[in-house]
Amino acid sequence: MIARSRSSPAGSGSDWLYTYLRGFYRDSSRPTGWNNVVYPSVAMPHVLWELQGEQVLKEEKVAGPGYTKREHKLVLGKPGTMTPVEYDRMVADLVNYMSYMAEPARHDRKTIGIYAQMFLGLMFIFAYLLKKEYWKDVH
Repeated sequence: MIARSRSSPAGSGSDWLYTYLRGFYRDSSRPTGWNNVVYPSVAMPHVLWELQGEQVLKEEKVAGPGYTKREHKLVLGKPGTMTPVEYDRMVADLVNYMSYMAEPARHDRKTIGIYAQMFLGLMFIFAYLLKKEYWKDVH
């Protein structure tokens, strides 16, 4: 349901969920021992940590002409049972499945919407021709 609720014209809720599931890192200051870069101070533990491994948040200072900024980067501290590429593919498959299960009738709804638009377009043509026929004596 989070994939549907976070959908907006700017982006997809599935993209947010995919990034969220990849953004966990070890944080000893949190009660669960985990934190997330997408949703800081999250109370959810990282349930897929054995597959992904333990990530660590590295903070780097980037200096440029007239500015200095901090850049956060996730680095794999302890590898999991999957490689990073395998884990990313598995999370993508999981998120796609969850998005489908949130609304399995989505494809049918879009198909019906296309047919409804075509029907309304055809009816508009007939209504316009009928209007011209009724109003031809007035103009």
